[in-house]
Amino acid sequence: MGKIGYLLKRIKTMDKKAMFDKIDSIHKKTGKSKIYLLYDMFKCARKYGAGYMDYDLFEMYNLTPEQRDTYITRGRNNAIVSKYNNKDYFHLFENKDEFNTLFKDYIKRDWIKVNGSPKEDVIAFMKKHNEFMAKPVDGGCGHGIVKVNIGEEKYGSENFEKALKEETQTDVYERLYNKLTEGNNNFELEEVIKQHPEVNKIYSGAINTVRVVTILKDNVPHVICAYFRIGNGKCVDNFNSGGMVAPVNEVTGEVMDKAIDKNKNLYETHPQTGTKIKGFKFPDWDKAIAMCKEASKIVPQMGYIGWDVCFTPNGPIFVEGNEFPGHDIYQLPEHTPNKIGMMPKFNI
Repeated sequence: MGKIGYLLKRIKTMDKKAMFDKIDSIHKKTGKSKIYLLYDMFKCARKYGAGYMDYDLFEMYNLTPEQRDTYITRGRNNAIVSKYNNKDYFHLFENKDEFNTLFKDYIKRDWIKVNGSPKEDVIAFMKKHNEFMAKPVDGGCGHGIVKVNIGEEKYGSENFEKALKEETQTDVYERLYNKLTEGNNNFELEEVIKQHPEVNKIYSGAINTVRVVTILKDNVPHVICAYFRIGNGKCVDNFNSGGMVAPVNEVTGEVMDKAIDKNKNLYETHPQTGTKIKGFKFPDWDKAIAMCKEASKIVPQMGYIGWDVCFTPNGPIFVEGNEFPGHDIYQLPEHTPNKIGMMPKFNI
């Protein structure tokens, strides 16, 4: 789809109230006229493929045309996905059970898909792992993920009723199985990952991953960027589910800046643990990068992947792979003081 076609499609489907709310917010912050901002938004959409969310998030109203042209926008990210990824292979990354099967050598944990597996096998898994993660098979952005602790009768979400104290353990397993399979639920259960103690010091309530973005070109893997994703009060580290992000030097594995959340709050130390974030260096970083490069060759039809890497006492492993890597966390204004975006790194 060309730029004009993409723009017309976005105009038709966009939330216009949300767009005008953004314009009003930027107007109050900058004093720029609303008419100018509306015109400038459409200019950025046409020229750079930037939606109104990009315009606000990357503060494009403060950028020169030359600086704007360095940013990966929603439209440009879509084009990169189309260039490198064959949609016929998306399902290998979209469905967690397929991903875990294909990349089993890099998963290194017990898991089971609830639907399609014998009930007794699912209950046996729950008895073996009294604490586990329940993930929607086709979920994204950390939505719908629940950490279940049967021993403490904590289900982590209103979607899972707390077991009554007078119930037997058998009743608890039966009840939980019924909740997992009711309606349109389609879950995969995973053994809880044991996080490396050094990463655990930053925040132990979630598995804090590093998003490593790779592009496979002419069968040669390239690491484009890496970002530390940190949980903050929830059992997931996703930026769009309350987490925070900080840039990581893809060569050294050192966190290069403060963390930031979606509300643009900056954190030099984690607000719940007080552990310093900037300057943290990941253990086994070379192994993590080698793993991402090696894995990127398994499905060459999917050349642009965002790998979520967890660091454990026994080395790095994958939590998941993303066939449609987001573009928002890589070039936030607070992490780009020179006002240069990520586009130059994608021009390999």
